Amino acid sequence: MSALAPTKKKILLNAFNMNCVGHINHGLWTHPRDNSTQYQSLEYWTELAQLLERGLFDGLFIADIVGVYDVYQDSVDVTLKESIQLPVNDPLLLVSAMAAVTRNLGFGLTANLTYEAPYLFARRLSTLDHLSRGRVGWNIVTGYLDSAAQAMGLKEQIEHDRRYDQADEYLEVLYKLWEGSWEDDAVVNDREQRIYARPDKVHKVEHQGEFYQVSGYHLCEPSPQRTPVLFQAGSSERGLVFAGRHAECVFISGQNKAATKAQVDKVRASAVAAGRNPEDIKIFMGLNVIVGATEELAWKKHAEYRSHASAEAGVAHFSASTGIDFAQYELDEPIQYVKNNAIQSATKHLQNNDWTRRKLLEQHALGGRYFTVVGSPQQVADDLESWIAETGLDGFNLTRIVTPESYVDFIDLVIPELQRRGSYKTAYETGTLREKLFHQDRKLPARHTGAAYRR
Repeated sequence: MSALAPTKKKILLNAFNMNCVGHINHGLWTHPRDNSTQYQSLEYWTELAQLLERGLFDGLFIADIVGVYDVYQDSVDVTLKESIQLPVNDPLLLVSAMAAVTRNLGFGLTANLTYEAPYLFARRLSTLDHLSRGRVGWNIVTGYLDSAAQAMGLKEQIEHDRRYDQADEYLEVLYKLWEGSWEDDAVVNDREQRIYARPDKVHKVEHQGEFYQVSGYHLCEPSPQRTPVLFQAGSSERGLVFAGRHAECVFISGQNKAATKAQVDKVRASAVAAGRNPEDIKIFMGLNVIVGATEELAWKKHAEYRSHASAEAGVAHFSASTGIDFAQYELDEPIQYVKNNAIQSATKHLQNNDWTRRKLLEQHALGGRYFTVVGSPQQVADDLESWIAETGLDGFNLTRIVTPESYVDFIDLVIPELQRRGSYKTAYETGTLREKLFHQDRKLPARHTGAAYRR
């Protein structure tokens, strides 16, 4: 009797989006089939959520930024003309509406802890976790823009590693509120005895730290997950230490499989160093997909998209990510690496001083610099499976290029091919976002640092 074939690893998928016009692939808002300028309407988001749930996406990952991109040309001119993540609305306010029209789709929400008081932020996330019945995740960011720091009353951005020191303490406060303030059986909802919650089961949090001083009870009763699923995207040395301790999902950017595998291995090693299992972190890579019924049609669509993209807007965005004004360089003049408090993984690529503005413009031909897969459904499926198999990735954050067309094409053409191969689910599992992603309890596992704060 032959042995059973091993079960194929199921690819995880988030749609990558932002509450704005231009997100990653800049200039595509000018495409006649793009509707991203309708981002201010609830219908834009509820229809997107329903579309993604039809495609069995695990989640909608919503990026966010505090501050504006004003490094390129030392102004916001290109940023405003091309709507490079400006204007940008609050991501958290979208969830209630989208949760009301879906039953399974998760929501990964970006919020900058540097400018949010942990006590009130804990209530906002618990509220959304209640309203969505446990489908909320938080993408933890500390910021990197001087424009944000100045807008929030600081002279300049807090130093990179120091921001992570503050983030560690911020998470400690949140764990105390989410995990330790209310016991599981605190709420009895007993009308006859007139007791909704037992006073002996609800505890005041006392925290006196370097960055935060909190004395108070968590304002919410325990939500389905208590602590939302924790996302993080830092890939610097200090960011990896933070991820190993806190993150359940990590978002990385990859341009080739060898470098991506190395990054995946580093993330998993960081989890082990923190006393966790390497599989305790799901790792997603940002990805563009342009698919057509045939390879020829896919490349035709790619050419059409490129004709609307703005490479300059992409480079202006990258300027803010690196803190370097690329506009000051001639087209073929080598760009000088400058160490600063911007995104370290972005500046790392410039350290050899072998980049030029022309080379950056070529890299941003589609308006952004994410790796792009182009082809027929079979070719795209081949590529996605090979990335998973050769790098150790768990899934992808699928960008929008033309919205909602990019997602419609993927759902109608690629998803059925992946399902046919056994590489993608054919139905949602029951439970919260954490249960769906990890096939475990809805709460943080015991080996996660946050679990230590439970009563």
